[in-house]
Amino acid sequence: MKGEIVIGSRGSKLALIQAGYVADRIKEANPHLEISIRTIVTTGDRNTHIQFDQMNVIGIFVKELETALIEGRIDLAVHSLKDMPTEIPEELCLAATIERADPRDVLVSGYGTIDQLPPGAKIGTGSLRREVQVARLRPDVKAGGIRGNVDTRLRKVADGEFAGVILAAAAMQRLGRESEITEYLSVESFLPAVGQGALGIETRRGDEEIIEIVSATNHLPTWQAISAERAFLYALGGGCRAPIAALGTVKGDILKLEGMVASVSQRKMLCDSIEGSAAAPENAGQELARKLLDRGASDFIAEVKDD
Repeated sequence: MKGEIVIGSRGSKLALIQAGYVADRIKEANPHLEISIRTIVTTGDRNTHIQFDQMNVIGIFVKELETALIEGRIDLAVHSLKDMPTEIPEELCLAATIERADPRDVLVSGYGTIDQLPPGAKIGTGSLRREVQVARLRPDVKAGGIRGNVDTRLRKVADGEFAGVILAAAAMQRLGRESEITEYLSVESFLPAVGQGALGIETRRGDEEIIEIVSATNHLPTWQAISAERAFLYALGGGCRAPIAALGTVKGDILKLEGMVASVSQRKMLCDSIEGSAAAPENAGQELARKLLDRGASDFIAEVKDD
């Protein structure tokens, strides 16, 4: 029986809070374990000066963690699931998901809400998904062009470099900065990233002891929801950079999945939803992807892949 495990995490304040939260959940179920956290610097952490729309962002916050896991330097890795590609190394597996926090996006702005922003206001975001959804709500404002951790982004708003910034609600809540949120963006008009608000635990595929240890932390409705979302993303052939969004919600035995694919150049958006069995979440994701592909989503995705 293992007496000590090492959790791998990025070194940001938010990442370490998230890793600590997972460590606490594991400790609750396995009081005998000694748990330590090892920080790993990722490509995304090193290249903070490069905008997301100028780089291949798929996996930039997870690859070095996965390498450390494969090499045995850590026993498991904790990821924000929105950063985790749908394709992972064959030696590894997604073993558990902690109960999801608030999946919504939020605005932090001295002006208040998106509706209250002045024409021409500059809104910070490093996400094409957020850019196209802001453009639909407020075509008269400019969105984009920000990197850095949450503290850095909020400081740029406070310094007047941006009129506001769009962030994940879960990040603000975990950092204890929820009081600074000026608007929660409704999922009806602003669909979140695949996996947003959820934490994933990645392990070596054959490490049955570690998989058993972390399985006690798995939250089934979250697992079902993100399985549908990730199947949707995988079936579309998209990655982190394509403007794709999805949100699964589970009520009893029913899973509802909402999805969106957008065109960056045309600022057009395809949206649809589907209901299916929570026991077969991948089926719902694949079916919703087929519906949007039939409506031309592949052309939107190709814009980003081919540029």
